[in-house]
Amino acid sequence: MEIQILQLLDGARKARGLTVIIDVFRAFSTACYAYHSGAVKIIPVGSIDFAYRLKEQNPDYILLGERNEQKPEGFDFGNSPSLLVTEKIAGKTLVHTTSSGTQGIANATNAAEIITGSFVNSGAIVRYIRQQNPAVVSLVCMGYACEYPTDEDTLCAEWIKNELETPHNLPSGGGEKSKNFAEMVEIIRDGSGARLFDPEKQSWSPQADFELCLDLNRFDFVLKVERENELNYLRKIKI
Repeated sequence: MEIQILQLLDGARKARGLTVIIDVFRAFSTACYAYHSGAVKIIPVGSIDFAYRLKEQNPDYILLGERNEQKPEGFDFGNSPSLLVTEKIAGKTLVHTTSSGTQGIANATNAAEIITGSFVNSGAIVRYIRQQNPAVVSLVCMGYACEYPTDEDTLCAEWIKNELETPHNLPSGGGEKSKNFAEMVEIIRDGSGARLFDPEKQSWSPQADFELCLDLNRFDFVLKVERENELNYLRKIKI
């Protein structure tokens, strides 16, 4: 199995084989929490105008996402797992657009298949890839607004790669190449994750999201990009 780690939009465009679009803070952590909270479908889109159009055509849809980390005008929720209201999204279809993660999906046009990536379901991602056993795996780190790499996305890619390269008879995280996850958390906290502790950003980018997005292996499913009625959607597959 050839495993490559790629960065940003250029990486998404170069991705081939089974492709994991990684956005830890916060798109694809939020998507996992949304499904766990009862959402029935998530439609990831790159264009905010397209999101507004889908809402206009389908008033019952819930708009979820961000631009510049903040909830866009007219959206029901920002891109924060801790600020989701379960009662409002249960049984609903969500339209999700972000500055990083959903852009990666839109640009990974050469991928054989696409799943989303985050720490909260990284174990399920590893199991899914092993089951599929593709010749090529592309781990694409979307970074901050697709502008520059971030610690959390790159470390998540390294974690998945290291787990895939660890013999099955060793415990998770037991490979020689794997960093201790607690060490990863500290690197992220001191690096690009520090923005989640900024007192001025707590109303839209709360500290609670740091803990939720780094809750390793909380969920036992992957989110796979599928097509239906000319639209992408994320299909929840329990692994």
